[in-house]
Amino acid sequence: MEPIQVDARGLSCPGPVLQAKAAIDDSSPEQIKVLVDNEASQQNVQRFLVSQGYATSLERQNTDYIISGFAGEKSADPKPAEKESPAAGSKKTLILCSTDRMGYGDSELGLKLMINYIKTLKEVSDELWMLILVNNGVKLAVKGSQVLEDLIEYQNNGLKILVCGTCLDHFNLLSEKQVGETTNMLDVVTSMQLADKVISI
Repeated sequence: MEPIQVDARGLSCPGPVLQAKAAIDDSSPEQIKVLVDNEASQQNVQRFLVSQGYATSLERQNTDYIISGFAGEKSADPKPAEKESPAAGSKKTLILCSTDRMGYGDSELGLKLMINYIKTLKEVSDELWMLILVNNGVKLAVKGSQVLEDLIEYQNNGLKILVCGTCLDHFNLLSEKQVGETTNMLDVVTSMQLADKVISI
């Protein structure tokens, strides 16, 4: 059987993932090929296919990426962190961080405040479930970040960290990311729906 083909080149986040999802929802293909034209979309689509039970492979064709998915095969790719619905009786807090500075006014003060904020998150109860970094917030997860070691420790202790792929690509930081999963707006929206509380900073 020929694989379903999805040409998602030229689409911005979360377009490629949504097209792949629509194709899977429509026909539950045994094989699917998705074409994208940037690394952020490639990472997002490949992670989405793995989350749907597909083994994946990746090819480069000039500036394009071809992600192939094969249903029912064991994937060599690590399964992405589950965004399961909170267990009964428990609360899940999601922090949406859209900046690497806190507040307005003095930029240096804002950076110090954000560093202190991230370092103090360990004092929050176990209700802290997920940290999503978007816009300038993605700079907290890259090489040179003053809170990188803290974020790695949080992730190792079970905190789910999602980092916006479109934002990393915009700042030319995709290859500099050191912690968290590259994500897309579909993941962000779904995670916010599952959370009991959303804190935006």
